[in-house]
Amino acid sequence: MESILFILFLSLAISSILNIILKKYEISHIIGYIITGIIITSIFNLSKNHNLDALNLIAEFGIVFLMFTIGLEMSVNKLKKIKELLFVNGFFQVAISAVLIFVIAKLVFSIDTVSAIIVSLAFSLSSTAIVLTYLKQSKDIYTPYGEKTTAILIFQDLAVIPILLLISFLSNDTLELQDIILKTTLAAIAIIVFMFTIGKKIVNWLLQFSTKARLEELFIGSVLSIVFGASILAHELGFTYSLGAFIAGMIIAETKYHIKVESDIASYKDLLLGTFFFTVGTKIDIIYLFENIVYIVLVFIAILLLKAIVIYFLIRRKSNKNDSVKAALALCQVGEFSFAVFALASANGILDENLSKFLILVTVLSMIITPFIVNNIYKIASFFAQEYFESDNITPIDKKNHIIVCGYSALGKRVASKLNEKEIPFVIITDNLRHVLNARKSGYMAYFGHLEKVQVLESLKADEASSIIITLDNLEKKRLICDAILKYKANSNIVLKINNFNEKKEFEDLDIDNFVHAHNKIASLLVKKSL
Repeated sequence: MESILFILFLSLAISSILNIILKKYEISHIIGYIITGIIITSIFNLSKNHNLDALNLIAEFGIVFLMFTIGLEMSVNKLKKIKELLFVNGFFQVAISAVLIFVIAKLVFSIDTVSAIIVSLAFSLSSTAIVLTYLKQSKDIYTPYGEKTTAILIFQDLAVIPILLLISFLSNDTLELQDIILKTTLAAIAIIVFMFTIGKKIVNWLLQFSTKARLEELFIGSVLSIVFGASILAHELGFTYSLGAFIAGMIIAETKYHIKVESDIASYKDLLLGTFFFTVGTKIDIIYLFENIVYIVLVFIAILLLKAIVIYFLIRRKSNKNDSVKAALALCQVGEFSFAVFALASANGILDENLSKFLILVTVLSMIITPFIVNNIYKIASFFAQEYFESDNITPIDKKNHIIVCGYSALGKRVASKLNEKEIPFVIITDNLRHVLNARKSGYMAYFGHLEKVQVLESLKADEASSIIITLDNLEKKRLICDAILKYKANSNIVLKINNFNEKKEFEDLDIDNFVHAHNKIASLLVKKSL
């Protein structure tokens, strides 16, 4: 027990020190956790002397909580809107990538057919843990490329189920494929029907009851019960833990509690994700890595290029070059579910142990490089396509007591015109390129980006602005921006346009005093003019 406590203490101490150092150089904390795993494993020889199954299970729930928070963003209605992105792009990305990798594995590396199938399916998957964490933190999940990337990642997570079932079939000659498919289909129908009927009522009752009790710990306990319960139910029916959590998140997304739930479990998710990346580090065999470093790097680069090309052309069919390049960069790595695929295949004796070790190192190297790619995705994308998103590189403006105008549609134009007439200093921020170009033609200071990003708020000196006028119509975007502004500076003077009084209720928990009811003001003006 004492040795376990000492290992735990040392792990926390090393990861904290590393991440403080890495933070100064703007390097992702993910790298700190992975390096900590490598150091601890090397010092205590964990891979040989300890059973890491319990740690791996705890770490897996980092992915579970991440998928739960994604489910909170993906209500049933929203999934209907992105069904083509989810099923068409997702299916073809996995299918085309897997076929190409299979052909290369067979013809170039002379790997046997069964192993080539496993390698191709595992390498077709991307990293949900790293990419979705970045998309949520940077708010890029709401951008066009973020939406497409998220849809493909969700499909990949669903694809893990048939991949694991296929491995079970390949490793057991007594199983009939049609029986496996039938059993899995019935189980899938059962879990979906249960979660969206009885499960939905249980979730609503738990959240409503715990809210009325006015005990914060009771509400958090209810949320954790929902996450764990849904995850265990899915796992018992033969699916992944994360699928159950994702469905639970979708159910809560339909309720009024989804914003509070997400904020309450954020710390649990981050802690468990840290544990997950620590376990990634424990899988690295340093000696084997240095002995085969050249081959590992070459295979890693080949996989990145192949997947990036496939994803780029797939997204490019119906999207612009910018979004296609960024989606390709975000999804070109190999993901964490590959560990589960290789572990199951190796345990069942259908994948050579040395080959499995090699593939795991390629996956780990891919996951180490990914934070550098996604954190600089706009800069890297600018080498391949003209990049108008200035979210990462707006030059800090030299203004004080100015007004920030968010949005430059018809209303935004009128606001800018009135401010210009009164000679009041202002700056425009919008995520519509055409609007930026039009504003600049009119001689206004306008930028293309997202006001909900901290770096944009810093660059536009939001803390020194006299007020921030939000002219947008989209409720979700307005909520996101107001929340980010008030977290950046608590007493910011936000002037928010609302379309109706029901919309105003969505902002009751935020410290906003200045609401402008669009229809109410128009009605007053119409009456005034008529008299």
